Amino acid sequence: MKPELSDPPSTKLAPTIVVGTVTTESDALLKDLAEQKELHLRLAADFENFKRRSRQESEAQAARQKAAFIVELLPVIDNLERALASGVARDASPFHQGVEMTLKQLQQLLRNHGIESEEIVGQPFDPHRQEALSQGHDAAQPDHAILAVLQRGYRRGEEVVRPAKVVVNDLSTVKQGHHGR
Repeated sequence: MKPELSDPPSTKLAPTIVVGTVTTESDALLKDLAEQKELHLRLAADFENFKRRSRQESEAQAARQKAAFIVELLPVIDNLERALASGVARDASPFHQGVEMTLKQLQQLLRNHGIESEEIVGQPFDPHRQEALSQGHDAAQPDHAILAVLQRGYRRGEEVVRPAKVVVNDLSTVKQGHHGR
């Protein structure tokens, strides 16, 4: 008896992958890729925001340090101005010339950094830019005009670095005195 031979196993395998399964795996991979891409974009945006904030904080810190240095420098300028003002006359002594040159160099240094003072005698008093230390009475000047500057004020653009200390004209007390007589 001859044994029956069954068909030899085929070398070709029949496809056992179901189409629905391939689509599901592909969709899952695409979804995962989209999530990773979104995560990457968020991280890149966060990093750019961090760099921008760091740069802004660094610039702000440098500006604060510069402003603090300038505020410390202003009394030196005040003292040089007082030294020049205390002289009897503007003589040609080498000491007087040296103090004057030093003052001019410091003032130029401030201007190079955007710090300006202004001539405000006769101008209206502005409480945001000046500090009134006393009142004066001058009928030739308008009410609330600045009569004298006791300490020069400085600003950078519209930002007040140090308010000017001034004497303000107050004609209201003079007018009240005339009405009461």
